[in-house]
Order: sequence, then C-alpha cells, then structure tokens
Amino acid sequence: MSSIGKLMKQAARMQQQMEEIQAQLAARTVEATSGGGAVKVVARCDGTLASIKVDPQALNPADAQLVEDMILTATNQALAQAKDISNKEMGKVTSGFNLPGLT
Repeated sequence: MSSIGKLMKQAARMQQQMEEIQAQLAARTVEATSGGGAVKVVARCDGTLASIKVDPQALNPADAQLVEDMILTATNQALAQAKDISNKEMGKVTSGFNLPGLT
C-alpha cells in the first residue's frame, strides 16, 4: 500500500477515535465550587455547563456582587478542568500524528 494510502487510513481511524472521544467527553463532567461551597458548577468535558447551584443562604440581595463573583470563579474553574481533560483525551489520539490543527 502506498504511503499516502496508509496516511489516509490512519487519518480515518484517528477521526473515528476523535468522534468517539468527543461523545465520551460530552457525557463526562467535572465539578467546581467557590465561596466555601455556596456555589457549585458542573461542566461537561465538551466545554458546556451542565448545572449551576447556589445555596439559598448566599442569596442576600446585599451580597449580589459577591454571589456573581463566586459563580464566575466556580464556572471558570469547572471549565478549565473540563478543557484540561478534553485536551488530554484528544492528545492521546493525535500524539505522533503531526498535522496542523490537530495538536
């Protein structure tokens, strides 16, 4: 088989693996909290949010800015964890295959 044929076969196999991993990542979640657990954010490893929970005790109208900051902090932490997992899983598929945009 020609080297271009081998390359095409390898690329097709890698694409299938990447699609499988993306489906798995969409089902996998991570959780982050802030404010001592007053805010909990669950993110999927495909970069989307699954849920945001706020402890009712943290909902004093005078503390709105604080609650907003806690939500932002927990959201960013959860999304960072999700992105890290996604990068590691996708990196397993693309390692050793040097094509622009697949690293």
